[in-house]
Amino acid sequence: MAKTRISQVTFYEGKNFQGRCYACDRDCLDFHTDLSRCNSIRVEGGAWVVYERPNFAGNMYIVTHGEYPDYQRWMGLNDRLSSCKAIQLSSGGQYQIQLFEKGDFGGQMYESKEDCPSVMEKFHVREIHSCKVLEGVWVFYEHPNFRGRQYVLEKREYSKPVEWGAVSPVIQSFRCIAE
Repeated sequence: MAKTRISQVTFYEGKNFQGRCYACDRDCLDFHTDLSRCNSIRVEGGAWVVYERPNFAGNMYIVTHGEYPDYQRWMGLNDRLSSCKAIQLSSGGQYQIQLFEKGDFGGQMYESKEDCPSVMEKFHVREIHSCKVLEGVWVFYEHPNFRGRQYVLEKREYSKPVEWGAVSPVIQSFRCIAE
């Protein structure tokens, strides 16, 4: 019988896993009533999207297996987190994404199966207007080297930036999520 992998994230009020904590093993719409702030996170399994506001709203951050002793480690802008959602990772370890320079899958198409720290260096474009996630789960970043605002893209087609949650097509790096 196959072992079931635990998927759990624990949020702590203080830095270095101190103070009150709140543990989740499933999506949570609002844990802000249990913790007034979040300064550290321990991910015991799975990959998670954590949000600043309740109901999966506000800035999002992706955390995978490991320890984050302060909010700068997950690129947080402050110590506010209020909701979280588990990411369903693909079991085959396959990753493939197609990027388009125009909306509705128009213009030049670029394909990748690996992380890209600089869209400008690799593809010589500054913006991504649409994309198709063919395999895996990906994260877009608004700045090079996996910095800035993050957007999670699961397996499907995105005909314009607003469909992945962005107000702008400026995407300067991306990576696949693996546990």
